[in-house]
Amino acid sequence: MKTLKLPELPFGANGLGKKMSAETIEFHYGKHHKAYIDNTNKMWPEATDPSLKNAETLEALLLAFGKKSELSPADKKLFNNAAQVWNHTFFWYCLTANSSALTDGPLLKQINKDFGSLDALKTKFSESAVGNFGSGWTWLVKKSDGSLAIVNTSNAETPATKGDIPVITCDVWEHAYYIDYRNQRAAFVEAVWSVTNWKYAEENFKGSSIPNCTKYMV
Repeated sequence: MKTLKLPELPFGANGLGKKMSAETIEFHYGKHHKAYIDNTNKMWPEATDPSLKNAETLEALLLAFGKKSELSPADKKLFNNAAQVWNHTFFWYCLTANSSALTDGPLLKQINKDFGSLDALKTKFSESAVGNFGSGWTWLVKKSDGSLAIVNTSNAETPATKGDIPVITCDVWEHAYYIDYRNQRAAFVEAVWSVTNWKYAEENFKGSSIPNCTKYMV
């Protein structure tokens, strides 16, 4: 079990310019994300299930959650906060102030195989993100057979509990975009593509386990 701290942003408070304003970062990162971390640090030692309480990393905690068919009310609250800590940290690292084109490598080859082209992936992903009803996340994940899939999750749910390897994600909770884009979720999703960290996505695709986000918070 780790005591977590708010991770450093990989792009700085003003690094994404008009794509994601400093005010959005102040609230989304400085208030929402921090609250999830504060709550997780309080709740984790109080977990009622020993496999949750004794997990040594955030990733191990999420995998332990994935093996549970039922959770106590207290452990459900822990999941909601801990999963949001992981989801948000992963999301920040999916973004960069210096976005470059996806290189011709294993990830692009798999995208072409599964979706036809990078543009086709972006279209399908964006449609899924815009249509993800309510609060949640949209993910590009690597399945156990190495194929790619687009997955929507609600609230704090995350594919990191289900054996899929997250490659990239987009936060579609309203607090992620309402300051800058009001109710125009589609405009926000489009802006995210222009700051996507494809190098990080390539690293995640090459991996054989859930990306390690704990290391950014200890």
